[in-house]
Amino acid sequence: MIAEYLTGLCATIGDDPEREGLRGTPSRVEKSWDELYRGYKQDPGEILSRRFKNDGYDNMVVLRDVQFFSTCEHHLLPFHGAAHVAYLPGDEVVGLSKLARLVDCYSRRLQIQERMTTQIGKALEELLKVRGCGVIVEAQHLCMVSRGVQKQEAVMTTCFLGGAFKDAAVRAEFFEHVRKR
Repeated sequence: MIAEYLTGLCATIGDDPEREGLRGTPSRVEKSWDELYRGYKQDPGEILSRRFKNDGYDNMVVLRDVQFFSTCEHHLLPFHGAAHVAYLPGDEVVGLSKLARLVDCYSRRLQIQERMTTQIGKALEELLKVRGCGVIVEAQHLCMVSRGVQKQEAVMTTCFLGGAFKDAAVRAEFFEHVRKR
């Protein structure tokens, strides 16, 4: 179904879908979409289900510079960047790979950056039962770089602060961890 649509799309924009370079493109695109949009098939609850007792650890857990790729739902063009995820544990902690997988789960969907940032934070709050969490996402959007205003160096930053992270001192500590580069 997707391959047929893409064949028609190639013809609509004025190219010949039967020429050598385009013959296999619809099936290649269909295969790439399985990877690009795999987040729809992932369950955040399952990602965060493997937990460990925190053994009294009550300080901030921070994972910086989680690279991601996503697709703008408005233009179907990529945006990419880094997410910084932190939380104050409740009774349990998760492995760091789970935080990276959570970012991937939400980024591998048609998205807007604001929603993605909030989804990551809300998942930590609701599923991991943290005392607080913070998420900062920095990204470049090809819909802004390659068309429209064409600002190649523009970076959008979004932030989610939940629970104890709304406290000025905790928020400042989180921002300081993210600034260390």
